[in-house]
Amino acid sequence: MPKLKTLRSAAKRFKKTASGKIKRKKAYASHIMTKKTPKRKRALRTATLITGSDQPRIKKMIPYA
Repeated sequence: MPKLKTLRSAAKRFKKTASGKIKRKKAYASHIMTKKTPKRKRALRTATLITGSDQPRIKKMIPYA
């Protein structure tokens, strides 16, 4: 069976944890930060896990992560 190609855009956006779950960065943290509260900006800094229904699709995109 041939090697699988990694989707480079997905590899830059997602990381696998030690237990095999997939981590992602939160949206809305790139610009127009002045109107956002400090509490909201702190919350946006922390990474979160992707939902269970998205996991099989993302795992196919990054097979060797």
